[in-house]
Amino acid sequence: MLVDVGASEKPPAIWDGIAAYSFYVGFDPDLREIHEDRLSGYYKKIMVNKAVTTDPSTKTTKFYLTTSPFCSSTLKPNPEALAPYIYADEYLIENEAVVDAVTLQEVLRQLALDRLDWLKLDTQGTDLQIFQSLEEDTRARVLALDIEPGMTGAYLNEDMFGDAHAYLIANGFWLSQLNPCGTVRLQRSTWEKIGLCRNKFNRDFLKAAFRTSPCWCEARYLRTIEWLRDHNAAEVDYILLWSFALLDGQIGFALDVATEYETTIGANATARSLWDDAWDYCKGAEVECHSLLPLNS
Repeated sequence: MLVDVGASEKPPAIWDGIAAYSFYVGFDPDLREIHEDRLSGYYKKIMVNKAVTTDPSTKTTKFYLTTSPFCSSTLKPNPEALAPYIYADEYLIENEAVVDAVTLQEVLRQLALDRLDWLKLDTQGTDLQIFQSLEEDTRARVLALDIEPGMTGAYLNEDMFGDAHAYLIANGFWLSQLNPCGTVRLQRSTWEKIGLCRNKFNRDFLKAAFRTSPCWCEARYLRTIEWLRDHNAAEVDYILLWSFALLDGQIGFALDVATEYETTIGANATARSLWDDAWDYCKGAEVECHSLLPLNS
């Protein structure tokens, strides 16, 4: 059960290997970059053309359509925080729309889905709020979580990485991946001044010539083994967490999950398969590593 909130462009590439076995639910009220043809590999798929809200009583919400569709949000951009960065014009509001809104929990209920295994949130400022809005039982069963929180306050009242990280670590997740993203800290007025003096200067050149500064990040969290143990997780939860760990390249953690499965569920054929398959990844890495060594090593 894969849920993609902020589904502009296409689903995460990491899901490609499990698409044929997965039910995909995508949300995005801005259809400018939606390509439903890219969902053809999924076992089942549904696109919901609504904004996700945290308030069950809210049926519509204001949605700010920005120059870049990937920056559109239910939160208003913060010009003061954006001004020092060259990408500020991507957040210019082109239109304000009133769009249908729904809570994530309500959609799960409408679809008669009793679990949510991997959740990707890219809502431009409300990732933590939306995760926290899920009912406790639903939150507890999420095994993998992708978020894209801000670091500079590009939106008014947005969720920041520090707050999201602290909450998730305190609630049974560990940080598996962190990819800082950003742009050049250069005011547009300065860039335009350079451009007037040197016609060959353009934004691509500036991005290549100057070091970028972190403005937001892509973060992936996986459930801890301790969380599964403390919450009497079902056998399928161990198997799914093991699968997600392998997809994420966390072979060591996958071996830990296989070991815990054997301790908690039993030393059955599935336990042996989890261990053997994860170990095969290790052996493949060993072969690759040896192929990079000098011949006399």
